[in-house]
Amino acid sequence: MSTVLVIARVLFGFLFLSSGINHFTKLESMTGYAKYKKLPAAKLGVLISGLMMVAGSLSIIFGYLVDLGALLLFVFLIVATVIFHGFWSETDATAKMTETINFFKGISLAGASLIIYGYIHYLAQLEKGANALLAGLQAQPTTAPIVPMVKPLAVGITQGFGWVISKGHIALWK
Repeated sequence: MSTVLVIARVLFGFLFLSSGINHFTKLESMTGYAKYKKLPAAKLGVLISGLMMVAGSLSIIFGYLVDLGALLLFVFLIVATVIFHGFWSETDATAKMTETINFFKGISLAGASLIIYGYIHYLAQLEKGANALLAGLQAQPTTAPIVPMVKPLAVGITQGFGWVISKGHIALWK
């Protein structure tokens, strides 16, 4: 399962990494498009969105603060999708169809980012519960081999995601 999650992180993150890099390497053309879409402070918006995409994607790809990276991409996607793919204001049928497709792609990717964020916090709760169970079992005298069976559960639940922000602390997940 860990290998599948790593492959999924890389595949998901690569789209945003390449797009984010394009925001910097093709700054003038991106700024022109942002001005066309009437984005105030277009150049600044392009730079900020590029930074959000690069930081979010690298976070997810390398497994470092994955939930923060997922939230960055979620915020970027919601804002960019609404600003740049407003199909409701298009009058040309072809443009309306194109913007509708792009709108729903953006919303879907935002949903995927939210799934990553939610999954990370779900795993954090599982780990917290498994560690509490492990601590409780170790505190009770027993002759049964329960503790060795619980420890792999507590260590293995979150394998494959790296550093993650959770309520009030940062935990290293291996």
